[in-house]
Amino acid sequence: MSNDKRRQFLKSMTGLAGAASLAPAMALGASARPPYKDASLPLARRVDDLLGRMTLDEKIGQMQCIWQDKKLIQDAQNEFSAEKAARLYPHGFGMVARPSDRQVGQAAGAGDTGVVANRNAFETATYVNAMQKWALEQTRLGIPLLMHEESLHGYVARDATSFPQAIGLASSFDTDMVRDVFSAAAREMRARGANLALAPVVDVAREPRWGRIEETYGEDPHLCGEMGKAAVLGFMGESRQLGKDKVFATLKHMTGHGQPESGTNIGPAEVSERTLREEFFPPFEKLVKETHISAVMPSYNEIGGVPSHANRWLLTKVLREEWGFKGVTVSDYFGINELISRHRLAATPKEAALIAFKAGVDIETPDGQAYKTLGELVREKKIAEKDIDAVVRRILELKFLAGLFEQPYVDAKAADGLTATPEAVALARRAATRTPVLLKNDKGLLPLDAKKVGKVLLLGTHAKDCPIGGYSDVPRHVVSIHDGLLAESRAQGFELRYAEGVRITEGHVWGADEIKFTAPEVNARLIAEAVEAAKSADTIIMVLGDNEQTSREAWADNHLGDRDSLDLMGQQNDLARAIFALGKPTVVFLLNGRPLSVNLLAEKADALIEGWYMGQETGHAAADLLFGRANPGGKLPVSIARSVGQLPVFYNHKPSARRGYIDGLTKPLYPFGFGLSYTSFDISAPRLAKASIRAGESTKVEVDVRNTGKLAGDEVVQIYIRDDVSSVTRPVLELKAFKRVTLQPGEQRTLSFDITPADLWFYNIDMKRVVEPGSFTIHAGPDSVQLKSVKLMVA
Repeated sequence: MSNDKRRQFLKSMTGLAGAASLAPAMALGASARPPYKDASLPLARRVDDLLGRMTLDEKIGQMQCIWQDKKLIQDAQNEFSAEKAARLYPHGFGMVARPSDRQVGQAAGAGDTGVVANRNAFETATYVNAMQKWALEQTRLGIPLLMHEESLHGYVARDATSFPQAIGLASSFDTDMVRDVFSAAAREMRARGANLALAPVVDVAREPRWGRIEETYGEDPHLCGEMGKAAVLGFMGESRQLGKDKVFATLKHMTGHGQPESGTNIGPAEVSERTLREEFFPPFEKLVKETHISAVMPSYNEIGGVPSHANRWLLTKVLREEWGFKGVTVSDYFGINELISRHRLAATPKEAALIAFKAGVDIETPDGQAYKTLGELVREKKIAEKDIDAVVRRILELKFLAGLFEQPYVDAKAADGLTATPEAVALARRAATRTPVLLKNDKGLLPLDAKKVGKVLLLGTHAKDCPIGGYSDVPRHVVSIHDGLLAESRAQGFELRYAEGVRITEGHVWGADEIKFTAPEVNARLIAEAVEAAKSADTIIMVLGDNEQTSREAWADNHLGDRDSLDLMGQQNDLARAIFALGKPTVVFLLNGRPLSVNLLAEKADALIEGWYMGQETGHAAADLLFGRANPGGKLPVSIARSVGQLPVFYNHKPSARRGYIDGLTKPLYPFGFGLSYTSFDISAPRLAKASIRAGESTKVEVDVRNTGKLAGDEVVQIYIRDDVSSVTRPVLELKAFKRVTLQPGEQRTLSFDITPADLWFYNIDMKRVVEPGSFTIHAGPDSVQLKSVKLMVA
């Protein structure tokens, strides 16, 4: 048989354009070891060899994920069935969504939904091993699976360690600690067989009504970029090759997601290209260029009439061609289907698949709805197989880089012992003490003196029923503020009493669709009981704020989480007024996911702490902070508005904004970067190594910081820059550097920061990056308001 006839025969046997890919396998024979299984060969050689053997259907299978469809390949006990998988997926599939999730078909959310308990460590690892065994041993080419899980503030899985919520981690201004947190999360994930985290969220959040603001690192591009980079390095390390205790990371959501119209999730982000490039793009660009980031997820929203899952300019022109991204793009859950159901950009799954693929979406999650039609599109010549090959090449590269062909399995018996280790729990407690922000401390009420507090009354339903934020499962244990203070009272010898005081909702499971707000008459009774208890108290601690239902991702019309107000929900202010009227020393401790307009608390409380969601060690950390074993050092990663009428209220506004109102102030209740301490600090004016530089040159700025108080504490020195005169308008301030330092009483330290062209450039009228000659004001201070300055001249 001639070679031409042989090729025609093979093609007729498969009915696929990829028939030539079968030839290498036939030539090798059944006993030969194919090059792609040889770990000693270069990555490119292994990928080329494997890709050359794959049929079109096998390639398309690698671009598909399964989540809800897991129920189709499970037995009656919800365990994996190799027989069903072989029958339903004869060409294999590439990725599994949330293997720890046992509640397939019960709810859409990640983590605890209050319906079905998810798999524990042993069960998840066993399930993963079974799926990998099928993929390695019972599919034609033996290609292992990517297993993705959520890990917003720790691995979202049963018994895993829960760290402070993302917005709280941002408040720490501590990149080293954030890296440690996600290193711990990666170890717990990999121990159960997961190898891809759908995190971090590096959306710049400029809309506090948005329920997902808690998932972000705040309103500033530089802070989001630095925290995001720390998270990626924690997850992945600094090598492209994935370590045995590391997982790939996913940047999400690209982009504009953090400033939706009307503050509602997935609302249009009607921002200009300039705003995209100067505010929303920088964290993504930084991480693409400075890390080996493996995946990027498009956002649900549209910009200029184009949803991100259909935006070729965004996902191909900018992400790949401008920035050089080499990893995979992973759709957000049902994001491609929403081109049909929500955006009305397509009428059928096939049309949606064509649009998304042409835009640059590599993998469809959570299930292969639209991308099941890619084979038809290739055969209809609407998509070229070479373009499918380019995508599959990227997917295979990740699987080789993760070492999955050599070691796809995990030790199921060891997985539980690697979960919530003493080291991880200690880190969770440390993180929980470094994230809260002290907003007010009149007359030095804090730290409390156990010998002088007398009878302490603790108020608030969430003082006992501790919220830990969205994208959480059920940790091995959660320490409430009541638990922490009860232990403190027993150790220190003061009396602690508790009254519920006020309730926000009846239950606070993040994944439950319905929200049952507590009836006013119930709260009236609870408030009366609290006031009566407070009459005999000497010191009062109120725990107020939000829970996982009052601020969360609104992923469906029947599962909302955004708000039209930033005030405390329900009757919380009624309780606060009644307690303040007694004139007792009162501390308010906020546990919440969004920045709240706490005007009453700011005015009347003796001390006010913004705790955000502090994770499983909430109670221990709260006791450490309230009684002075830890000194608050967190800073606000967002501006706190006085009311929704001030929105937008982000600090880095343009000069023409914030002229004034006839009936209110333009200044926020608390500014970006703000945070007090139990001690005091002095930060000097900045000093430049060179007061004049040429465009393209760098210089250094030095700042002295001294602890002028009587206690050891942390200060965050912040460096801001203002381009004084420019050819297009520039923000009044831009954060460019920060450093958190711990100083003993009387200790002084000199901090040095680099000022590079990247800190000075902007996009000119032609949308070209330039550093324009002229003067720049370099600011240094403890927040975005209390600043000292020096001029830098650029020639």
